[in-house]
Amino acid sequence: MKNNCIRIKGARQNNLKNLNLEIPLNHLTVVTGVSGSGKSSLAFDTLYAEGQRRYVETFSPYARQFMDRMDRPRVESIEGIPPAIAIDRKDPVRTSRSTVGTMTELTDYVKLLFARLARLYCRNCGDPVIPETPDLIWEKIQKFPENTKVIITFPCDLRNTPPSAIINELLRTGFDRVFFDNKIEDLSLSLIEKSGKTIHVVVDRIIFNRKDRKRIIDSLELAFRFGGGQLDIWRMDDVHMAFSEALECPRCHIVYTGPTPNLFSFNSPAGACELCRGFGRTIDIDMDLIIPDHTLTLEEGAIKPWGTWEEKKPEYEDLVNFCRKNLIPIDVEFGQLTTEQQWSIIEGTSDYYGIRGFFRWLETKTYKMPVRVYLSRYRSYDICRECLGTRFNKEALLYRLKGKTIAEIYAQSVNRAFSFCEHISIPKEDKPGQMVLDAVKSRLKYLKDVGLGYLTLDRQSRTLSGGEVQRVSLAAALGSSLVNTLYILDEPSIGLHPSDTHRLISILHNLRDLSNTLVVVEHDPDIISQSDYLLDLGPGAGENGGEVMYFGPTSHVDSSL
Repeated sequence: MKNNCIRIKGARQNNLKNLNLEIPLNHLTVVTGVSGSGKSSLAFDTLYAEGQRRYVETFSPYARQFMDRMDRPRVESIEGIPPAIAIDRKDPVRTSRSTVGTMTELTDYVKLLFARLARLYCRNCGDPVIPETPDLIWEKIQKFPENTKVIITFPCDLRNTPPSAIINELLRTGFDRVFFDNKIEDLSLSLIEKSGKTIHVVVDRIIFNRKDRKRIIDSLELAFRFGGGQLDIWRMDDVHMAFSEALECPRCHIVYTGPTPNLFSFNSPAGACELCRGFGRTIDIDMDLIIPDHTLTLEEGAIKPWGTWEEKKPEYEDLVNFCRKNLIPIDVEFGQLTTEQQWSIIEGTSDYYGIRGFFRWLETKTYKMPVRVYLSRYRSYDICRECLGTRFNKEALLYRLKGKTIAEIYAQSVNRAFSFCEHISIPKEDKPGQMVLDAVKSRLKYLKDVGLGYLTLDRQSRTLSGGEVQRVSLAAALGSSLVNTLYILDEPSIGLHPSDTHRLISILHNLRDLSNTLVVVEHDPDIISQSDYLLDLGPGAGENGGEVMYFGPTSHVDSSL
């Protein structure tokens, strides 16, 4: 075992009594005992602290200054310890940018999936926006009735170019006819003057026949080439179809930028809502806190931060002067004032700052602590009015995958998102796309396996319970497929229904089978019974703990409580 174990000699952290242990590598070891017996002192304060400290020491001095460094534990020596990862329910998530999706790296794969497979829909007409090719156009027009008269044209912009220059250039390239007023006309100066901003130059006119596919494809390619990626198809029975080779709506002529992965990330400036910057909420003054009682008059202090005449605040004096000047009664309930009067007091006018102007001025003074404290009394977090809490900008929400935007997918529970991904079909030749989809489904499956199928992917991490955070981290660890790593877990069964315990055990075994070492602090008898080794500390708590009561294969345990 000497070459396949973590050798601990003289561990004296907190209440540990000079422990000497050899913890087997690539096995699941459960540390149990009464509360306060030294379980966390051994697992987190000794093993994790030393494993993390040594890993950080491998970085350059420049990199180490940006990393959290842990104190060396009170132990004579620890040999054979791999890099350590702690999954601790006591470690809260503080940033509001962190969600279930970001913790498991699902968002990193979903954005790749959207960049490859999502379809853009025009923000004006709602039609799909697809870069057209001659082959795709042929698929649409091959259903035309036989012997239909069809004309293929390309648009020519008449603005910013002299008509004579346009005529000379078109004649030079072999185009001498235009489609105007449902008729084919010869190219002429007078016709251009009547056409307005654009003329439609004729590339080909045919009697439609499916046998002429090659000729039609060649004409479409020619029209795209000279039309700058745009062409039109006219049928003499008043059917007009416009096509664009670019990412442009042929009906509304709105040009869109191509999809990139960062467009589908609320943590990137490219995809985040411009107003809330990807947080989903905005902080603003709360009128219900500023004017809590609409039955009070201005004279009685309806505007709470400005008080009454007795307090003699300058803002109150300015308010009274404004009301007298504009004939607004100060002895009438605020709720009884006209909408226009209330609006002028709240929003201000050209010669009066109003409530909002006052707080905008205060925001320029937030370098002062008392001002920040004062503002906090009258502020609240509200759902962003621009993105409605989705965190994404409007352009990102124009893309849909199987009819759903990326925000709608994140709003689904893990169970529903997994079912949704099961119905996504990837072309056989798109192997990278299939790999990305498999990565998404595997992470969703891990979340289901640890009993978190009810969580939504956009759920903020800091709103999760300690047990939920730990199981999300466990699913992320399994999804990352790390090997030769030491995982330290603190009671992962906390908050888990007993019927789901077998799923957690399966997850722990899968982590172990990836050539990882697991040290789990646990009390659940089902998890203890499925471990490889059992370390029982005790016999009591505090000074009466820190001793090894039993350490060995779990199957051989006979004297442990």
